[in-house]
Amino acid sequence: MLMAKKSYAENMKSVKLMIDGLRNHKENLPAGVDEAFINELEALKNKVETLNSEQEKLKADLKSKTEAIEKELKLLAEKQAIARKRTKMDFPQSQWREFGIEDKK
Repeated sequence: MLMAKKSYAENMKSVKLMIDGLRNHKENLPAGVDEAFINELEALKNKVETLNSEQEKLKADLKSKTEAIEKELKLLAEKQAIARKRTKMDFPQSQWREFGIEDKK
């Protein structure tokens, strides 16, 4: 049976508790776990937190950029509609294809 993947916050909380627990019991550390190991674990946690912050900023920037693109696309569509309407009014139907207009009327 597959267990649900922990969230980022749950992972960070779990790692912090592990680090605190290891630091509080330095005199009885498990084999292979020493001060250097704890420091590496903490450095990795800090690096992940930094990367997560950078990722969240990128997500916010992407959202802003997407909103800007959507706004400009709307404006572009409005301008194109005006040009299309004027073209259909001012040019004979036989020339519409030159402007990318495939309409029959």
